[in-house]
Amino acid sequence: MERRNDYDVTNQVNTTDPASVITEVNRIFLELYPNSSTHVLNRSFRDLTRLHKGEYPGYRACDTGYHNLQHSLDVTLAMARLMDGYERSHDSHRTEALGAKLFRFGVVTALFHDIGYLRKVNDMRHKNGAEYTLKHVTRGGKFLEEYMSRLGMAGLAPIASQIIHFTGYERPIRKIHVPNLTFRLLGNMLGTADIIAQMADRCYLEKCRDRLYPEFVEGGLAARDDTDHRAGVMFKSAEDLVNKTPKFYETATVRLNDHLGSAYGYGISAARICIWTKSPRISTTPWKSPSSTICHCCGARRRTLAKMASTSIIRTSLRG
Repeated sequence: MERRNDYDVTNQVNTTDPASVITEVNRIFLELYPNSSTHVLNRSFRDLTRLHKGEYPGYRACDTGYHNLQHSLDVTLAMARLMDGYERSHDSHRTEALGAKLFRFGVVTALFHDIGYLRKVNDMRHKNGAEYTLKHVTRGGKFLEEYMSRLGMAGLAPIASQIIHFTGYERPIRKIHVPNLTFRLLGNMLGTADIIAQMADRCYLEKCRDRLYPEFVEGGLAARDDTDHRAGVMFKSAEDLVNKTPKFYETATVRLNDHLGSAYGYGISAARICIWTKSPRISTTPWKSPSSTICHCCGARRRTLAKMASTSIIRTSLRG
């Protein structure tokens, strides 16, 4: 079956549907920790949905087309699978098991990592949440410091506000302060989930052109028109943004490998089926080679985006 636009890489989970994603996350969680409660996970998913719909006290509905509910659900699903892979792995570099408490922590931080884009009801200064682009992570951290207490996880609130900085660019990753290596690993996985969930999206290029560019305009990173010469503008047009996507891929690869510890390898370990052949996985060993283009479970050689995303290919792959 051809992969559907609103589904994950396995073509089995509808990432626009919170119920579909929480079902899969709970399945992963309960396979790892069969005697643990899913109450925190269920409540967090409900609250995130209410926030994005404008049903949460004090907040307006989400009005950013790219950093929306689907994006948060996509990242959360990727984060759950990375943590699953870590818990199941026997890698020599593994420190210690996460356990149910930190798995919940990882899910919550993934769900709310971009909550800083949402405007409060009394915000009359900003017309769109994308205006917070350059500081949305810090805003999200402040939200999490309060929200974690409501979940009964007050002790982890200060760490949550730091962990989500692994998904942003407001501060260098090396300067993000966390208590120990386990939390740094969680931060690496969260930052990784944020990148791979976007680039694995079936409609990634279209969303960059049609949704992300307008956000960048409001955030001061892209030009409104030919007369826009604001400092900080990096993209002159939606086409310019798409044409620079291969360069972003190269930069993201460096970030994944050099700054985020190649944590994506745990996703390969977690996979139940090969994403290329859709066959059951045989190996449970994490992917060892960050630069390899060979699927570890089936040996299928695949071209990377850096090799395939020439301008002409990008243009012809965009629909509409």
